[in-house]
Amino acid sequence: MTELAQSLRDRFASLGNGPLLPLRQAAFARFEQLGLPTLQDEEWKYTSLAPLAQLRFEPAAPGALPDPGRFSLAGTGVQIVFVDGKHRPDLSSGKASPSGIFAGSLSAALADRPELVRRELSRHADHEREALVALNTAFLQDGAFIHLPEGAVVPEPIHLLFLTTHSGKTTASHPRNLFVAGRGSQATIVETWAGPGGQAYLTNAVTEAVLGDGAHLDHYKVQEEGPRAIHLALLQVEQGRDSRLRSSSIALGAALARNEVRARFASEGGECTLNGLYMAGAKQHLDNRTVVDHQSARCTSRELYKGVLSDRSRGVFSGRVLVRKDAQKTDASQTNKNLLLSDEAWVDTKPQLEILADDVKCAHGAAVGQLDENALFYLRSRGIPQEAARSLLTWAFASEMVELIPLRPLQARVRQLVASRLPAFDGWKEVA
Repeated sequence: MTELAQSLRDRFASLGNGPLLPLRQAAFARFEQLGLPTLQDEEWKYTSLAPLAQLRFEPAAPGALPDPGRFSLAGTGVQIVFVDGKHRPDLSSGKASPSGIFAGSLSAALADRPELVRRELSRHADHEREALVALNTAFLQDGAFIHLPEGAVVPEPIHLLFLTTHSGKTTASHPRNLFVAGRGSQATIVETWAGPGGQAYLTNAVTEAVLGDGAHLDHYKVQEEGPRAIHLALLQVEQGRDSRLRSSSIALGAALARNEVRARFASEGGECTLNGLYMAGAKQHLDNRTVVDHQSARCTSRELYKGVLSDRSRGVFSGRVLVRKDAQKTDASQTNKNLLLSDEAWVDTKPQLEILADDVKCAHGAAVGQLDENALFYLRSRGIPQEAARSLLTWAFASEMVELIPLRPLQARVRQLVASRLPAFDGWKEVA
């Protein structure tokens, strides 16, 4: 038995009983059957989890905590903080939710709205087929639960902050989030993931989002985990008739990260927009995977992902758009663009269209390139130093994804994070 397998068994046994024990036991048994994905699995052919298999996880212990205030966003109505995967009410803040709306921890929701939680939890993310979903479900203890009743509108963003402490141990957290948006409801959710730089740790997160007919959900995720972290995350979305999802992913941190988004149009008329920016340096490995399942007719999907890779880093984009037989009048487009800043940087890009209907409008494309030498020469001729010119052109490439974030406080924060990764570029504020 490997160190990883033994440590997982020990940790699972230590969790004890609870209302979700039968589900957790079944999921753990399924994970042991499946094992970790390998490069032989088509969906993981570009990303090896060998670094994860070598770890032995220990229980989280009290340690230095990043200042939650550092990650706060102006204009948010509620900030819900999780530390090492568990809700921290003492660090959370915000206004009282309007009547009928629940924005808090999943563990509290199991007591407050058990029927709703049990109806939707683990119904959409497939722990029978997906090993990491099974692992998350096996260790399911806490996470965020947001419920919007029919017609509810939350005017201010809800901020979910997930932090890992610096305890000197190799720890693992498995946050499980559940968003249920009733018919005609609207909300904006921002996720921030961060942790320490001095230790290895695992974040294995699963989020299930259920959008009722006509519901609108804007979802933003900023991943700035520590440089030795492994971050694995799935967002599974079920969309009702005429619902709208707009999701943006900003991936900057972790040694190894995979961000996966799966959206399914369960009824007609839905819209789905998936945007992403990933910036990697040193030996980082950032993987992005999307699956948009056009199961129903007259739905629209748009995808735009951009990658900036430097040093010896590696990026991955794998996007699949499936248009099923009865999904006539589908309108789908998917684009991936990558900028390589060094000869040793590498990207694997695999956009895919699988079309089984005949009355559709679909397109996809991918591009990989380096900085334009003519543009660099022009900037140099105007007295701009080499590194500053390179950073200026890199910003011009990445800034499109920053500008697509309509929330000004979040846009400003992402702008600063992106600019901090551009050496010798002091003029970004003026350019932006």
